[in-house]
Amino acid sequence: MTLGNDPQMVREQYADESRLTTRSSVWRPTVDGRTPQDVAAVAIAAARPTHLLEVGCGTGAFAERLIAENPTCSIVATDQSARFVELTAARGVHAQVADIMDLPFPDASFDVVVAMWMLYHVPDLDRGVAEVRRVLRPGGTFVAVTNGDDHLAELLIEAGGQPLVTQFSTENGAAALSRHFDDVHQTDLATRAVFPDHASACAYLATFDESLAANLPPFEGDREYAGATSVFVAR
Repeated sequence: MTLGNDPQMVREQYADESRLTTRSSVWRPTVDGRTPQDVAAVAIAAARPTHLLEVGCGTGAFAERLIAENPTCSIVATDQSARFVELTAARGVHAQVADIMDLPFPDASFDVVVAMWMLYHVPDLDRGVAEVRRVLRPGGTFVAVTNGDDHLAELLIEAGGQPLVTQFSTENGAAALSRHFDDVHQTDLATRAVFPDHASACAYLATFDESLAANLPPFEGDREYAGATSVFVAR
């Protein structure tokens, strides 16, 4: 199974927040208590940003956190989904519709750019990362979060599907970023998805493909499945 980067598919997936809310609700920290958001936030704070851009901001939860944790930083959040921009702005974040492949900002506008679980959707990944590089100041930091090929693979296979293989993942993300940045650091996290019952697992699968939900064998009680997530910091 492939998580696509077809623009029409992406628009349909994120026309509203329902799919994203269902997916994000099941995730728990690693056994040692870390989350990808925490690791990314620490890397961002270490860069001491004054001007920060988030591309693909979703509902704005992470941008809102960054405002609270970096109160002297000017933060702009962008997304292709008008609905997500609306939700992000409602959190008090400066948000606007924009495409990572054609960012409406001058060269060297930001000292930090953030992309949380979105680079696998970009139709032309190299063009998108090149735009990030363009709007970053010399010495700026790019923080990107994504999933690996093994992410929820057990659940997907149980439902008759295949692991999610993407163009920007734990396995290939460093190589993609190294085409544009000299220094790339990767932190891998063993996240966990917890489903209280069979119905919740089916609801999650249905956000990708309703046939997966229909084919998931019944089970009693709760289930936990392994995730695989990586945080990249590139300079």
